[in-house]
Amino acid sequence: MPAREPMPQWNRRSVIGAGLGLLAAPVIGAGVASAAEATVTPQIVRLAPGLDRYLSVDTPIETIATGIRWAEGPVWVPHGDYLLFSDPPANVIRRWSRAKGTELFLSPSDAVAPDPATVREGGSNGLTLDHSGNLLIAGSGSRAVVRLDLKTKRRTVLVDRYQGKRFNSVNDLCVAADGAIYFTDPPYGLVGGDQSALKEQPHNGVYRWTPGGAVELVDGTLSRPNGIALSGDGKTLFVSVSDEQEPRIMAYALDAHGLPTARTLWLDAKPMLAKAAPGLPDGMKIARDGTHFNSVPGGMMLLTPEAEPLGLIATGAPIPNCAFGEDGRTLFLTANDRVLRLRLKVSAL
Repeated sequence: MPAREPMPQWNRRSVIGAGLGLLAAPVIGAGVASAAEATVTPQIVRLAPGLDRYLSVDTPIETIATGIRWAEGPVWVPHGDYLLFSDPPANVIRRWSRAKGTELFLSPSDAVAPDPATVREGGSNGLTLDHSGNLLIAGSGSRAVVRLDLKTKRRTVLVDRYQGKRFNSVNDLCVAADGAIYFTDPPYGLVGGDQSALKEQPHNGVYRWTPGGAVELVDGTLSRPNGIALSGDGKTLFVSVSDEQEPRIMAYALDAHGLPTARTLWLDAKPMLAKAAPGLPDGMKIARDGTHFNSVPGGMMLLTPEAEPLGLIATGAPIPNCAFGEDGRTLFLTANDRVLRLRLKVSAL
């Protein structure tokens, strides 16, 4: 599927470049950054007036959890009023609530006793809820999409193969209105990545799994598919590509069956690396009004549905993912070795 011509980059190169110039730090890919790289005081950079609907530059940013090897995959559980988030290299899921703070929720979070010589990240990565309130786990170590009953903690492997071959290391996932699960499968969880002896798939794919059990390849041409999200109407699928040479976010127009009919370049993130901004395109969430909260080089960026930048939340280190929670007016950020919390002016849900 051909990509359209990139949108004009004058706004991103000048506005974003100026903002990220204040926050320059070594570029870090999809791995663990040191605590020293997260010492910059978190701040909000206003890039356009549209940011004011959600945030002010002086909005307090609270740290609610620290001491994490690599914070990922946050999801708010409304029927329990708590946040779950992954630590893939530590192979645990932690829970945060106002009442109890941070506590261990699940260990191991994914693979049982993974071999460190072959498995780089044995734990869960992306997390979300299905329509019945079960936890869905992107299993980096198990190389599968796993369903977890939150009451009993009983695990069920939903899918771990495509055309008879095991996935690489499932990274992130989202759920469509009909219950179908879209997920990405880069090689990040494997020691050696694409050169790993465990790698069975010839590509790093984006997939769609339906509750009936069928799994379909959405795109097998991306070098490093990572974060994934659906538009509110379910007609567009967005996928981050964490490629250091060509960092970008792709958009897929979906037909009535949830399969792509066209692919376009939604955001070219390469200009954001010009000031050595930390991180790469990663996790994302889309608010009810279509505003994107996307992990990009430099932090977590708010953008319009047309990919125009509104503002940036930055810490000087990667912010790989986020989640809306509580009454929909709280934004949780998994920010390298910590989890941040800030209040939005309006509900994103």
